[in-house]
Amino acid sequence: MTTKHRPAPPEHLAEPTKAWWRAVQDAYELEAHHLRLLQLAAEAWDQCQAAREALAEHGMTFEDRFGAPRARPEVAIERDSRLAFARLIRELDLDVDPPGEGRSRPPALRSNRRL
Repeated sequence: MTTKHRPAPPEHLAEPTKAWWRAVQDAYELEAHHLRLLQLAAEAWDQCQAAREALAEHGMTFEDRFGAPRARPEVAIERDSRLAFARLIRELDLDVDPPGEGRSRPPALRSNRRL
């Protein structure tokens, strides 16, 4: 039995996101195109978290030159990144039954199963 090479997570990801990347690879059999979607999902998560940190520091709004309150750009970044992450996870089809005991390899993605 040979072990399939699992690519390392991209270096630019945050450490918790790298750990998630490894956990997903351990739990599922991913094809090359799934790895690209996984990378996009991980990047979207990191962008969402960075936007949340900026909002926690600076608040949700700022005053424009006329003194009117405006939403900070990070509000849209967080929203868009959250939606992208959710859609990519759905596209990856990771919501499958957990591996059973005694299983020799991770489950295939539901969308890849042959009927």
